[in-house]
Amino acid sequence: MKDLIRRKRDGGALSTEEIGQWIRGVADGSVPDYQSAALLMAITIRGMTRAETMALTEAMLRSGRTLDWSKLGRPTVDKHSTGGVGDKVSLALAPWIAACGAAVPMIAGRGLGHTGGTLDKLEAIPGFRVQIDPDAFRSQLEQIGVVIAGQSDDLAPADRELYALRDVTATVESVPLIVSSILSKKFASGASAVVFDVKCGGGAFMRSPEEARTLARELILTARELGRKARALLTDMEQPLGAAIGNASEAAEAFGVLRGEAPPDLTELTRELGAAMLVLCGVARERFEAAARIDRALESGEALRRAEALVQAQGGDPAVVTDPTRLPVGAVESLVLSQRSGYVTGIDARALGDLLVAMGGGRRRKGDSIDPAVGIRLLRKVGDRVETEEPVALIEAHQAAPEWADVAWKAYAIGDEAPAPRPLILEQVAE
Repeated sequence: MKDLIRRKRDGGALSTEEIGQWIRGVADGSVPDYQSAALLMAITIRGMTRAETMALTEAMLRSGRTLDWSKLGRPTVDKHSTGGVGDKVSLALAPWIAACGAAVPMIAGRGLGHTGGTLDKLEAIPGFRVQIDPDAFRSQLEQIGVVIAGQSDDLAPADRELYALRDVTATVESVPLIVSSILSKKFASGASAVVFDVKCGGGAFMRSPEEARTLARELILTARELGRKARALLTDMEQPLGAAIGNASEAAEAFGVLRGEAPPDLTELTRELGAAMLVLCGVARERFEAAARIDRALESGEALRRAEALVQAQGGDPAVVTDPTRLPVGAVESLVLSQRSGYVTGIDARALGDLLVAMGGGRRRKGDSIDPAVGIRLLRKVGDRVETEEPVALIEAHQAAPEWADVAWKAYAIGDEAPAPRPLILEQVAE
């Protein structure tokens, strides 16, 4: 390992055999965290060749068991977001797509840095289990068509270990590490097609459209080399998605999509990703047919029922899907007041994501526990008019938190004129 670290530190390439040796050591515990952390940092700084990225992805995919759904009788499809503040799409999207006739075997992750994780949001639901053994995973997918779970001990175990290390070692942004992490999880779960939501902007890991486009193409190319279908949407993350930031409050807002009660941006993105998933896996021939299926599943109530079945199957309280008051919430609210009148011209999503971590809603160290009840509720978003002393946001905590309210206010930019609207979906990438 020392030789591997030194060579990558100095800009050299690692062989397929050496990468496989490292990943086997991560999976069986023979390579200590400090050596993996050093190699992760060297990769982040020096990068990887295409051959190295492919070798790393394959080694992580084969570090455990892989599931096969070829005899399931319906197409499998998954979605992955590269991480954004307020991104709770998966909680509504997965059951919605299952209600449209596809199967969604979703292996999800925890928060990384300033961005929240799907598993953390699900664990805000009383009783919800994110760890499922492969036999139970298979049975649930066959019965209700959707599972959202973390890696079990034998599904992409190397990624589980490296994912936690990346979160606390400032090695999240590396494209080869992102690609190998995402694809090893997704394809270990047996998905034959994946739609990627590649976030772009101040609240994302990819700040510029060029960086986001590079990552999207690398994901698609590597997925296809592994024999899977893939496409990507580049989506805006210059401000948080939706109005809720925080694990329990985001779970509530996500289920609100299925009741027709969610913010427009969250609903729009969920629908667009869903349509792309249905076309990619072959349930629909083109976008208009996909949109019609999505509408029927929502209007009939089947999407909502499928979400309740998902929560119940994994030990959670299914009533939270229709009654968000059953989720934990900070009892003390602190208003974030505007210090001038004008229009909201910007919201620093990364600053708000970092604030949630400071409040206990994210991790600073590997193994930190998370408080699901704390959160930030956005009362004004970009383009909205605001008057002096009018609230722009709300801090939900267990005690009065004027210092957190002050940090939240500093994340807002107020100007004299309304900004030009920004599209939510910046680009679609098919190759």
